[in-house]
Amino acid sequence: MSYRTPLSRVRGLGSAKSGTAHWWMQRVTAVALIPLSFWLINFLGLSLTASYQQTLAWLASPINSVCIVAWIIAAFYHAALGLQVVIEDYVAAEGPKIISIWAANLAFLFLAIAALLAVFRIVSIG
Repeated sequence: MSYRTPLSRVRGLGSAKSGTAHWWMQRVTAVALIPLSFWLINFLGLSLTASYQQTLAWLASPINSVCIVAWIIAAFYHAALGLQVVIEDYVAAEGPKIISIWAANLAFLFLAIAALLAVFRIVSIG
């Protein structure tokens, strides 16, 4: 038995069925960021105290560069998911809401690509 009106069934209104996946991805990225953030803090501490060549050598190590790349991907994806929830909760009009979500996702995508390119360039130099 369906409690939806025939008009809402035709329009496809109702649950989008993607809230659970969104919620889980926020939790998965949050848990992944815990150990990866310790790696990032180690890298930031090293970059403040070590020489440029030592920092390049540390980042050129495969395990270190993979962890930094994983942090970048997880952090930007987690931030995009979180900002999407904020926009969905506080922007009432449907048009500006969709445009804001797209703009935020594109901004995070471009920032993540820029960060990844920077890491790849540093790794290729070292």
